[in-house]
Amino acid sequence: MIQPDCVFHAGERAVQDRVGVPEKWRARAARAIRATMPGQHQQFFESLPVLFLGLRDMQGRPWATASLLPVGAQTTSTRLTASTRAVLARPLGLDLRPGAKAAVLGLDFETRRRNRMNGVISAVAEDVLSIEVEQSYGNCPQYIRKRDIRLPTAAFPPAEGTRVAISDPVARRIISSADTFFIATYAKDGADVSHRGGMPGVLRQNVDGSLSFPDYAGNRYYNTLGNIEVSGRAGLFIPDFASGEAILLTGRAGIDWSPLRAAEFEWAERVVDIRPEDVWHVRHALPRSAVAED
Repeated sequence: MIQPDCVFHAGERAVQDRVGVPEKWRARAARAIRATMPGQHQQFFESLPVLFLGLRDMQGRPWATASLLPVGAQTTSTRLTASTRAVLARPLGLDLRPGAKAAVLGLDFETRRRNRMNGVISAVAEDVLSIEVEQSYGNCPQYIRKRDIRLPTAAFPPAEGTRVAISDPVARRIISSADTFFIATYAKDGADVSHRGGMPGVLRQNVDGSLSFPDYAGNRYYNTLGNIEVSGRAGLFIPDFASGEAILLTGRAGIDWSPLRAAEFEWAERVVDIRPEDVWHVRHALPRSAVAED
């Protein structure tokens, strides 16, 4: 039997204990997190036009980003390989050396299916990324808005990034209209990237330049919150699907457990606050896409 302490680190267990997750449930959840990728997950990742990644830069800061897959990914039970380069990999100085931790989120917006794979970079060549599997598991379809995302038939222009202030009008426009974003976090032994969604404005901009978002009921793994408990940092990838632009940022992160703060957001159980330290505006981050469902 897989022991939960071998799957969930101290930060995740601390959050689970704080919210009252039963030990029996934790043991059952630990069995759902595999050390290899099952065949269904392999087929799923190979079918996707884009992956979302959680990586750290050479300063150790987490970044959430995306990677387009013009020829698809190749997978085995122990490895995912893709002919791709993460958006802004060079300008951000992302750590792509063998041995670096990496997180991968596959999301089919049409079916709202999502699977996650956390692991370690095994090899990097020019525009080729290979990650060895350490954890593989699925997530439920909650809070995912259906979209039609397809790669264009013509060559997609390379991403263009510019460092901006969080108060810049373009940053404020993209953040204020976002109903979807991705959050990268890390702990000592690994990385994670997760989807967050809601109604437009789910990512609130505060007068002091910080950002806040609600944490809703989920799978009770608390990967993101557990990592924040340990590291106090997070990175966000905030796409504008209509224009193909995105805001990428990294900064300090904290959890506000106050019921009064949570009450500011409908259905929230707690609030996560981000204090951006480095912010980039990106053109051609993703292909333009339309909402398939209100």
